Parts: sequence; C-alpha cells; structure tokens
Amino acid sequence: GRGGRGGRGGRGGRGGRNEDPFTENVVQVSRVTKVTKGGSQMSFRATVVVGDGKGAVGVGCKKAKEVQGAVMKAASDARKSVVKVPIAKGDTFPHRVTVKGNGGAHVMLRPAAPGTGVIAGGSCRSVLELAGYKNCFAKQLGSNNPLNNARATVKGLAQMRTAKEVAEARDMTLEELFSA
Repeated sequence: GRGGRGGRGGRGGRGGRNEDPFTENVVQVSRVTKVTKGGSQMSFRATVVVGDGKGAVGVGCKKAKEVQGAVMKAASDARKSVVKVPIAKGDTFPHRVTVKGNGGAHVMLRPAAPGTGVIAGGSCRSVLELAGYKNCFAKQLGSNNPLNNARATVKGLAQMRTAKEVAEARDMTLEELFSA
C-alpha cells in the first residue's frame, strides 16, 4: 500500500488523530431496514455529537452497513456542522431560551448557579457537556427522539448571545445596556 492512511488530515502525516480537539459521543445507534424486491436491506444509523469543551459543538447522523462505519461517517458529518456557542461566566448560558426543533422537539435551556452541574436528560446532556457547559438546566419537551433533541439543543445554543454582543448590536456600552 501507500504507507497507511496518511494521518487523516494529510498535513503533518503522523499523529493526525491526536491533534483533533473534538471529543465524540455516540448518542444513538439504530438498526434500519430498507425493503427492496429482493428482500430487506439492513443497515445501521448512528447519531454522534462532537465538541471541544470550549464552546464548539456539532451533531451528525449517517447510515452504513456496519455500526463502526456509521459511527465514523456520523462523526465526520458532525465535524462539518460544528457551531460556536457562547459560554457565560460560571460555565453556564448567557440567558434562558426555549427552542422548537424538527419533529416536535422542544428544548428549554436555563442558566444555573455555579455548583449545580449539568441537569439535562438524554442527548441534550451530551451536547451540553461536549460544548463545555458545567452548570445548566435543560428539559426536553415534546419529543424523545435523540437526533431531533440534539439538533434542537444546538440550535438553541446558537441563538444565545452574550450581553457584550447585544450591546454591540445596539451601539451601547454594557453599563448603558444594564441601566436601560
């Protein structure tokens, strides 16, 4: 062969895996079937969350004939969809938000005081932990689908803005913003 796989990225050949800042978390692996005239085709669908713990997080979902292939494809899909999210003082959200995702997924995200920990269920929790939040509340309302809830959570995080960003958007200083 041609000297292995070339360290994933192509640049700097060795140790390509270790330079990747993202941590992966497999949220769901489900067996799916496609029925054709020759019988049914089995494949696996993997939902993976990736994050660097410093405010970058993404969700990916892919199918393959084998579990490992599906997980790898989903992880690379998640890396393509990474968004930057704001982390406020105390490793929490800047403000409260309720977001409606796809397929009936509603997610409520609320800041919490230091020492609270991540209080969230299911795929919501994976997203928040990998994004780097340490203190927050989250509640999944409406749907139990891990993929839709994970996507809704990322969508909600992407909507959040820090006080600094709001002040800049309104051409104010932070003092003016809080006194108004």
